[in-house]
Amino acid sequence: MELRARDHVLELTAVLSVVSLAAVFAAVGGVVPASLLPVVPDSVVDAIPHVNAVLSTTGLVTIALGVRFIRRDDVRRHRAMMLTTFALFVAFLVLYLYRISLEGPAEFLGPDAVYQFVYLPTLAVHVLLAIVCIPLLFYVLLLALSRPVAELYETPHRRVGRVAAALWFVSFALGDVVYVLLYVVY
Repeated sequence: MELRARDHVLELTAVLSVVSLAAVFAAVGGVVPASLLPVVPDSVVDAIPHVNAVLSTTGLVTIALGVRFIRRDDVRRHRAMMLTTFALFVAFLVLYLYRISLEGPAEFLGPDAVYQFVYLPTLAVHVLLAIVCIPLLFYVLLLALSRPVAELYETPHRRVGRVAAALWFVSFALGDVVYVLLYVVY
């Protein structure tokens, strides 16, 4: 019996989403023992938020370019930009989960009013959008990778991709706002 990814996009999306979100919640919840993680110098761990800010900002650019290219019917460049964005997202997530597994969440050092009315709402929306994006991204990625371009027009790739790209863009942008609040302003 031959199993083909193209015939099981929803199932693969569900499995990849559950595994990815389980890894995120395990890291955030402190379930992953630090002893299982590779040891790197403290300077590398300290650099992760700054590297992730660069990855997020670059992701904003690649999403915008991907949208621009597909609006011009340049599928090849659109695909390159969206795959690049996905790679940036994976790199961001791996680095973030590594750091949070070692050190826990970063502490906000600003005033309580900013913490309560700016930082927490921004962080909450950022995290919520990132969580919502995961299955959407896997879905459009699996559709795109399992079909020829001509067949994609017969799938929900375009409709779901628009939503995924918009939410992904906002999530990356809010992640940059969180970074600025944590590491630049305060």
